[in-house]
Amino acid sequence: MSGSPTAQQTTRKSTLWRLAGRHRAALITGTILGVIGVAASLAQPYVIGRLVRAAGLDEPLGGPIAVLCLLFLADAVFTSLQAYLVGRAGENIVRDVRGLLAGRLLHARLAAFASHPQGDIQTRMVTDTSLVRITLSQSLAQLTINGFMVVGGVVLMFLIDVWLMLITLGCLTVASCLALMIARRLRRTALQNREDTGSFGADLQRVLSALPTVKAARAEDREQRRLTALASRARDSGVHVSALNALMTPAMNVGLQASLAITVGVGMTRVANGGIALADLTAFVMYLFYMVSPLVMVFVAIGQFQQGRAAVQRVDELAGLPQEDALPQHGARPVRPDHGHKSAVRFQDVYFSYGPQGPPALSGATFTVPARGLTAIVGPSGAGKSTVFHLIEGFYRPTGGHIELAGRALESLTLDSLRAHVGYVQQDIPTMRGTVRENLVYAQPDATEDQIGEAVRMAQLADVVALLPAGLDTQLGDQGTGLSGGERQRLSIARALLPNPSVLLLDEATSQLDARSEHALRQVLHDLSRRCAIVAIAHRLSTVADADHIIVLSDGRVRATGTHDELLRTDALYRQLASTQLGEHHGRPSPLRPAR
Repeated sequence: MSGSPTAQQTTRKSTLWRLAGRHRAALITGTILGVIGVAASLAQPYVIGRLVRAAGLDEPLGGPIAVLCLLFLADAVFTSLQAYLVGRAGENIVRDVRGLLAGRLLHARLAAFASHPQGDIQTRMVTDTSLVRITLSQSLAQLTINGFMVVGGVVLMFLIDVWLMLITLGCLTVASCLALMIARRLRRTALQNREDTGSFGADLQRVLSALPTVKAARAEDREQRRLTALASRARDSGVHVSALNALMTPAMNVGLQASLAITVGVGMTRVANGGIALADLTAFVMYLFYMVSPLVMVFVAIGQFQQGRAAVQRVDELAGLPQEDALPQHGARPVRPDHGHKSAVRFQDVYFSYGPQGPPALSGATFTVPARGLTAIVGPSGAGKSTVFHLIEGFYRPTGGHIELAGRALESLTLDSLRAHVGYVQQDIPTMRGTVRENLVYAQPDATEDQIGEAVRMAQLADVVALLPAGLDTQLGDQGTGLSGGERQRLSIARALLPNPSVLLLDEATSQLDARSEHALRQVLHDLSRRCAIVAIAHRLSTVADADHIIVLSDGRVRATGTHDELLRTDALYRQLASTQLGEHHGRPSPLRPAR
């Protein structure tokens, strides 16, 4: 993203406020109805004063009582309508904010996404967005409505008696200053509490996602102590927030109670001296009573607004995640790969680092992957093998050099056309909660039954599906619970094959298959490689022995290329990898290598 941090922050904030602006009509209507209810409330003390005066003069009371009942009814109706409209608008705002964040997260650059713990992201998506509703709807409406009530009451009380109002204002000013000080501290403490809660959520996600490892390491008690400590930290900051919230109302109540006591004392003295009528004093005291709740609510709304601002700040940060380039860079016209080109992938002097201070993952890598056949990538740990896949998929952009996909510069392709052209099977076998069918057609939702059946057959998954209780419609748990590791791997391969890609990236796709399934799948890949390019990160000898072309990476550079037999003769590092990492025994061919 470009621009200064301040400009970016302003843009993100305006985005959230724009979302609230979509519901401006409901918010304004609700506020207007609330103000009408306030007007009905403000008229009640005046009518009660008229009722007192009429009773003192022995006049009929029916009229004032009827008007007072109508005012009570109007107050209740309009206040209820206001609460419903503002509450509904608030829920709609939360929906829109969550929808916005979901899109920002799904389209975020992987490096930016990985910098945030997943548990903290979930906290921001669920809890913080709920608090955003308070800021963008409820607290603003409450400030407007109750503020109008307070201002209207003050004006009417001034009209009744200036001196009594000045005494009341003196007491309320002291209480208001104290409440504002508390509100400022409340925002800082609320932000800390949101951060502490996010840290707890992030650590909980870390532990639960690796629960078998935790149990195997006998780390349950240690992790419980760690989580308890984080929960205690969130509890401490939460208690601090509660304490400041608890101080807000008493601070205002003390001022109001002092105002009431002084007003009644001074007012009764003035009634005795004839300085003010009893009916006017009654109306004044009634206004003061009516101001108690709105004035307290004004400062409660200020406190809520401050807490909501802390959540908005965290949501802003999430909304500001750098996004993947949805269109070609530099204004280039979107193009599709040339499927008839002689090369599937070409790297020319490519450089890449995962961070500005990090070591280079690739340093001038240059190689070509033919449009047909199986190409294996081998090398020691940290050589840059996975980085090559990440760059081909467009997860990251190279910091230097040039990458082509089927004869087209990578930066000239839209992400959609790029990823439709390339299939990818990861080593960690990602499988999601849902049915087998939903996982299978994830990259090709409109696949026909014939296409699904062909992908299942090619991935050697047909026998597995036949034994499942509901076939393709069998429900899987989180991370594919219900299938073995090898079965999940075959499901991932079928999912990658379904869109019929021109380039298939396999990060050791046979690592969890038994010998029989691996041999069958390798024969399928051999057949498939006749019409598309298959690029495999190899950790097994059987993979490299089958390869038409092998690329040896070391320290981010291409050290050598050739066939298995050629590299055994010409490259010392490959011989070392073959005899250790890949399990080669010189002089004996792989027992799984098919005859050609």
